Amino acid sequence: MPDLTPRRYLTPLIHVLVWGLFGLTFLLFQPLTGRLTMPPQFWLKQGLMFGAWVAIFYLTARATVPRLLFQGRTGWFVLALVGTTLGVLLFSKFLEMALDLPALMDKAFMAAAGRPRLGRSGLRIDTMGLLTTMFVLGISTSITVVQKWQHDAQIRQSLEQQRVSSELSVLKAQINPHFFFNTLNNIYALTLLDGEQARVAIHRLSRMMRYVLYDTAGGLTLLSQEVAFVQDYITLMQLRLDERVSVTFEKPDPIRDVPVAPMLLLPFLENAFKHGVAATQSSRIFIALRQPSAQVLELEVRNSLRPMPATDLAGSNGIGLANTRRRLDLLYPGRFTLLVEPNTPAHEFRVHLTLQVG
Repeated sequence: MPDLTPRRYLTPLIHVLVWGLFGLTFLLFQPLTGRLTMPPQFWLKQGLMFGAWVAIFYLTARATVPRLLFQGRTGWFVLALVGTTLGVLLFSKFLEMALDLPALMDKAFMAAAGRPRLGRSGLRIDTMGLLTTMFVLGISTSITVVQKWQHDAQIRQSLEQQRVSSELSVLKAQINPHFFFNTLNNIYALTLLDGEQARVAIHRLSRMMRYVLYDTAGGLTLLSQEVAFVQDYITLMQLRLDERVSVTFEKPDPIRDVPVAPMLLLPFLENAFKHGVAATQSSRIFIALRQPSAQVLELEVRNSLRPMPATDLAGSNGIGLANTRRRLDLLYPGRFTLLVEPNTPAHEFRVHLTLQVG
């Protein structure tokens, strides 16, 4: 069923209703009470003044404020408001004189009250016209300024979203090739030792590539899918390790599915396998994924320290730790805690991430 009140009709409808209410109040206002019957010229002036106030409202909103106030020409803007106010008051005085309204009002007052009209009445009408004019100009300026502020805020928000989206795309593009290049190098080394295991590794890598290229295209993925990806990665990396390397992976059971950013945990695992495995001595890697609650995710990664210094999550190309922190800042601002301990009392490199995913 079509919408009977489209969004584009809402603003004009509000303007009509507000002006209708203002006009009804103004046109029915009588400065005198009792048995006084206002002459037709009075109502003609009221209608013309109402039209003048409508005109200066939109003149101020469409021209004076955008071309003067928004351009930083504040002095000219104030002069324009003063000039507009004087113009409306002069127009009001012109109508009174052209319609011979003071004499007609005196006659109407004499007929109703039996005495001449007090001289203060004219001053009161002028004061009312001045206050009404200032009120209309103030409302027009305020509404235009607020609308400009809201429009600018929407533009800034849109630009920020585009910037974040572009930056995340760049960061993800940097991380993915880094991972696949390392994995392909591992598979190449494996083909020299065990062809069957190499074929299994290629199949597992193709499944991981499908996840990265297609399943994460929407920007978010389910935690269960991300855990499956992590398991594939760990299994793939274990193919080239011997019995001297102990790898432990703990995960929630059962997993409470929540949407998470894809491949956000991978750099931490890459770091552990890159810098925690020694060729000539025993080493260990511990990976634990926990869910204290449905909306909180914790990752702890520990690996043995090697003799050579290496504390960068990405290794020599330097794209891991900085980009991972940047992705966390963009995707989960104020909702994560990342603790990196280069050397724990147990002589391990430890990373602990707490993430508020909901």
